[in-house]
Amino acid sequence: MTTPRQVALVTGGSAGIGLAIVEQLLEQDYVVLSLDLQPGNLKHPSLHAFEIDLTDRAATAQLAQDLTRRFEVTTLVHNAGVIRPALLAEVQLQDLDALVNLHLGCAIQLVQASLPAMRAAHFGRVVLLSSRAALGVVTRTSYSATKAAMIGMARTWALELAQDGVTVNVVAPGPIRTDMFHSIVPAGSERERTLAAAIPVRRLGEGADVARAVRFFTDPLNSFVTGQVLYVCGGSSIGSISL
Repeated sequence: MTTPRQVALVTGGSAGIGLAIVEQLLEQDYVVLSLDLQPGNLKHPSLHAFEIDLTDRAATAQLAQDLTRRFEVTTLVHNAGVIRPALLAEVQLQDLDALVNLHLGCAIQLVQASLPAMRAAHFGRVVLLSSRAALGVVTRTSYSATKAAMIGMARTWALELAQDGVTVNVVAPGPIRTDMFHSIVPAGSERERTLAAAIPVRRLGEGADVARAVRFFTDPLNSFVTGQVLYVCGGSSIGSISL
């Protein structure tokens, strides 16, 4: 009797950190469902890509229902995110609403839809991608607020779902070389070099750095780790003191 392959759902899986996570899961022989605004260029027989605006609650609810009817999702990685930077005086509440929908509402919808399969299997892995910015960064009112909220949400879920064999953890990346990062900090710019020099390990992160952390939390053997936050940030979450 063959064991059914595990199914992982990844949001924002078409590029950057999400793509690195998808590639890693495919290497581990998962069936991967990738949800993103764009389908991406990666082709693989075990990859199913779906185009969707995850800030649209109605569309997200419908797709979540359709996917969990077709697939038994027991691993969920919520990576999709946007920044929408603004100093406090210029913050737009519609931007805050959009980030609440994407970072928080979408996570709730997808986990709720996946819970029946996880509970039936008495196994589940949920990983939320927060950010070093949850600790505070200039121009990140909406982003920092919602990324910090993800941490509290994950810790609550970890308590609620532990008896069901479901772990819930958070990976919080620091500055990672992605298209989203370079839309704010131009690649090869003096600003990028200055930022890299200010990180204790003296470099920016790569998508693979984050994917390896996600892999730890999604590993079926790691059932004794839940409700935790792992900063993948080169030490930027603790800083350094020059004496």
